[in-house]
Amino acid sequence: MVTAGKVFRLDEYLTQNELAQRLKGYRVETPLEGTDLTLVTEIAELKASQNMLEGILSRDVPLTLKRRDKTEIAIKTVDSIFSFVFRKRRVFLIVLEKKPIANMVANMFSQVIFLKSGKIVEARISPKVMLEYHNANSDAAKVVFFDNVDIPNIKKLSLYGPSLANTSLFTEYLKHGDIWYVVISHRKTGYVAGITRDSVVTIFSRVDPASFIRFTVEEIIPLIEESESKS
Repeated sequence: MVTAGKVFRLDEYLTQNELAQRLKGYRVETPLEGTDLTLVTEIAELKASQNMLEGILSRDVPLTLKRRDKTEIAIKTVDSIFSFVFRKRRVFLIVLEKKPIANMVANMFSQVIFLKSGKIVEARISPKVMLEYHNANSDAAKVVFFDNVDIPNIKKLSLYGPSLANTSLFTEYLKHGDIWYVVISHRKTGYVAGITRDSVVTIFSRVDPASFIRFTVEEIIPLIEESESKS
């Protein structure tokens, strides 16, 4: 089972207590136009631990169901696990969802916490740090994608297979682009994990949410911090 998530950062520092106060008890009920249904969005199971504030963003989503010659509206509740991570006067947000939904959740949190959009932004890994991370794990790399390619009419290049760093194509592609995405068999955990420069994390091994968050905190957030320190 594949588990995906994305890392964001708050552009304003809040303490764990301040953030908890802004999120605690959040619940919005929105009437669904043309029906007698109400959509609920709420933050549930909010809990604080050392340097982390975790919970579930629960959203009601309307679904249109066709049944023979009739159309009915049903409501599906979608739960998104999240974790705010407090490190060195910085706050990161991990959302366990695929990229489009994770982006939507981050924008929603920006509105809830700061009452405006744009206060929670993408956490990015620089091309230099991405290359260093690949080189440190080159024997375990399985897939590498390159972007910012300077070859006309070519947007991305990719390589698949073992020992990619030892190939002439890898060296050639590095001359023409930057590493955008890498899939590595992680030595410590045994996970097969993919990472992009905009901090999308995909673990292809079976993993529970707590382990996914721990991996992201230990492996990915340090890459973001290193990128910011070198910028």
